[in-house]
Amino acid sequence: MSQNIKNAWQMALINAVTDPRELLELLELDMAWLDQAKNAATLFPLKVPREFVSRMKKGDIHDPLLRQILPIGDEFQHADGFVKDPLQEKNINPIPGLLHRYHGRVLLTLTGNCAINCRFCFRRHFPYAKNNPGTSGWELTLDYIARDETITEIILSGGDPLVMADSTLHEFTKALSEIPHLKRLRIHSRLPIVLPDRVTSELIRLLTYTRLKPVMIVHSNHPQEITPNVVEAIKKLTSANIMVLNQSVLLKGINDNADTLTTLSETLFSAGILPYYLHMLDKVEGCAHFDTEQEAAQRLHVEVTKRLPGYLVPKLVRTEPGSFAKIRLDTNDFTQANSRT
Repeated sequence: MSQNIKNAWQMALINAVTDPRELLELLELDMAWLDQAKNAATLFPLKVPREFVSRMKKGDIHDPLLRQILPIGDEFQHADGFVKDPLQEKNINPIPGLLHRYHGRVLLTLTGNCAINCRFCFRRHFPYAKNNPGTSGWELTLDYIARDETITEIILSGGDPLVMADSTLHEFTKALSEIPHLKRLRIHSRLPIVLPDRVTSELIRLLTYTRLKPVMIVHSNHPQEITPNVVEAIKKLTSANIMVLNQSVLLKGINDNADTLTTLSETLFSAGILPYYLHMLDKVEGCAHFDTEQEAAQRLHVEVTKRLPGYLVPKLVRTEPGSFAKIRLDTNDFTQANSRT
């Protein structure tokens, strides 16, 4: 049975929608969108699992899930401050496949592949070809980590680490667990949300087999993304004592209102996921149409804070190159400052 589930998610990746025409046809949308979708897909390819497409409303070009993945002409617009490497990751990339931004943890890009190409991805221009060490490059990565005893946490990202086979992930996590100063294994993945069949019994076993404490960071931006299948997948993780947290990106026209964000937090918590971060958009070239002004974001966060208990309010943050941690856009400071004006 588990082998059938594994085959199912792998086939779903192979059969993902990559043709703009097919996407428009599936959703019964006006073909007037086709030319700009095809053109924008040359900048960053279209890719979306069919199960995720099934959650979109047919005939609605403004569907919040569709807007996250549909290539559009706005991606050709040039905006001040929007660049290909907004987080200057080239400066924290000492060896292929390893990013060392913060004290105590390193991020590994084991693959450049994803199950879904989010149009707002801050790594849409990332040089994965130069940063994919492959299994042959693991020795260099493991040696870097072993030599730095301040590193206690490994973050598997990408790309999306869960597009890799369970056997490959098992081999790598086993090697990591043999480095004595490591404590935690954090996995950043969109797959439990967009392709919940990926949460297999084999995946659960490999995450709980290691001595490292596993943490799963999923990525959901809208409550419409959380289906019964997603809830079931998350239940498998939490039943195995794997902590599941969510990070969202604040996206204009998709989730930049208090009703949506409040419902998202409530829906996530009901599914066993704790809201963690609400990110300001990283200013990556081609994504300016998703951007929200910081002051508007802070006002919105104040409203969400009024409506929810503290543990359901995600931290509003921005990532800045060279900072020692995420920059919190503290709601209390913003409220106090505005009360004095």
